[in-house]
Amino acid sequence: MAMQGRKNVHGKGGVRFKAAYTKSKYESMLRTAVTDLIVKESITVTLSTARDLSALADKMVTFAKKGDLHARRMAAKTVRDVWADESNKVTALQKLFTVIASEQKDRNGGYTKILKVTNRRGDNAPMAIVTFTK
Repeated sequence: MAMQGRKNVHGKGGVRFKAAYTKSKYESMLRTAVTDLIVKESITVTLSTARDLSALADKMVTFAKKGDLHARRMAAKTVRDVWADESNKVTALQKLFTVIASEQKDRNGGYTKILKVTNRRGDNAPMAIVTFTK
């Protein structure tokens, strides 16, 4: 006989535990973080997130340095459609392909750097600042 009631609660039928943080949520968080990094050019996140963010941001800069339509569409899959400079009507993707790509044109990789900072006060998580190299 099938159990009735809520499925993801202790003591009820069905699944006892539900994963709180899924892969899709993590990837969505990385998309938002890489967009913020492009807009602000510096972002503070946890150390493990900083490592994944750095890899993704380097990939986006590589697309930007190629500069063709296919690379722009591949980068647009990741970078969110937000204003980088609303007064000049520049989106984050446009800033990536014009400003950041031109700054990194002489570099063959290592477009971001991770600087470790103090641990977060609430849960003592190691924090890091991710910035674009100059």
